[in-house]
Amino acid sequence: MDNPGHMSASPAETPTPPSPPWRDALKVYLEPATLRMLALGFSAGLPLLLVLGTLSFRLREAGIDRTTIGYLSWVGLAYGFKWVWAPLVDRLPLPPLTTLLGRRRGWLLLAQCMVIAGLAGMAVNDPRHGLTPLVWCALLVAFGSATQDIALDAFRIESAEARKQAALAAAYQTGYRLAMIWAGAGVLWVAAWAEVAPAVAATGAAAYQNGAWKTAYLVMAASMAVGVVTVLLSPEPVPGALPKARSAAEWLRNVLVEPFADFIRRYKWQAVLILSLIAIYRISDVVMGIMANPFYVDMGFTKDQVASVSKIYGVIMTLVGAFVGGVLSMRLGVMRVLMLGAVLSAASNLLFAWLATRGHDLTALIAVVSADNLAGGIASAAFIAYLSSLTNISYSATQYALFSSLMLLLPKFLAGYSGAFVDAYGYSSFFVGTALLGAPVLVLVALASRLTTTSPQGRQ
Repeated sequence: MDNPGHMSASPAETPTPPSPPWRDALKVYLEPATLRMLALGFSAGLPLLLVLGTLSFRLREAGIDRTTIGYLSWVGLAYGFKWVWAPLVDRLPLPPLTTLLGRRRGWLLLAQCMVIAGLAGMAVNDPRHGLTPLVWCALLVAFGSATQDIALDAFRIESAEARKQAALAAAYQTGYRLAMIWAGAGVLWVAAWAEVAPAVAATGAAAYQNGAWKTAYLVMAASMAVGVVTVLLSPEPVPGALPKARSAAEWLRNVLVEPFADFIRRYKWQAVLILSLIAIYRISDVVMGIMANPFYVDMGFTKDQVASVSKIYGVIMTLVGAFVGGVLSMRLGVMRVLMLGAVLSAASNLLFAWLATRGHDLTALIAVVSADNLAGGIASAAFIAYLSSLTNISYSATQYALFSSLMLLLPKFLAGYSGAFVDAYGYSSFFVGTALLGAPVLVLVALASRLTTTSPQGRQ
């Protein structure tokens, strides 16, 4: 019998199941596995902005220049290299955690503890007194967060059959985006609330108060309890069968080489196209995102204003986007929604270019943030489902880590130069440039859509 995790039959050999009724497609969102992914998605999404977007707001308010903020975003490259240690997370036991919780949950709990420790360290360090301690704590958060992503992606893929992966991806993405809004808007609200006096800087904006940011980051560290509790209460999924190794060399080959070789064997030359699409699909969003919060600060928006807009309008449109993306992926197919998400993501960056010409316009900020979150929710739900469909369940953690790392590597490298670009050419040119970066994505999605009728499938 063939390995059930390695399906090589084409759609011509395996009849495509009919689309489920709308009622059944919606009912999957109430299943326990889907609800668990909502909570674990929150745990996964919380750290990202705290070492990137929100941190850039904090640093800009503290008087750190934009070029330095751009370079510090390279902390996020930890997410782009997580495939390096993904094979260990996929296969290596962690006594006694593996014995007590299982392989996936043991790694999840360890990673969450690293994130909590790193956030606490970021809370107590003042960037005005030196950036080095803060950067080291941010690296710990990024490493722990990337490790959590590796284990969580495998946990999600192993928790349900392939036809439910789009729904799990939508629930994961909903939790993820809610956490990003809590780590983006919520942390600003907490920091504004914790300010001891309405101190005003020379520019007329609120003066930097590290004590307020300390409180905010400690609240974020405590918010990781959502993920910790979910891990402790969740059942361990049944993993795919692991090949038995007769020697250390064979074990290393199974752990380090076979996950990548399996993908190349299944897709052959088509792997180049697929990996190229993965590498640049989110490039517009990622490159633009580093300068979004410094942009808000420079446009004169307060922490309360940015937090309120993100919390109210951002939450609504994120939930709508993730829900619509998940349902449409099940009904219309992932590739069609992938194209829609690519178009919307690039277009939303053009709205930021328009916002840069408006100055301090709160109504325009609401419109732009709403559109950006709607586009991001649709694109992310479809993209996660697409990546999940490419994996062999026998190597789910390693292969998904490779895909999601590749998704971030080039965009985050380019994002490091975003501050220098803004200093040289201004915000409007920067946002237009990030929108144009999305043009090749449309071509690759169109080509990849044509291949789905003949390419082998990782999960059926």
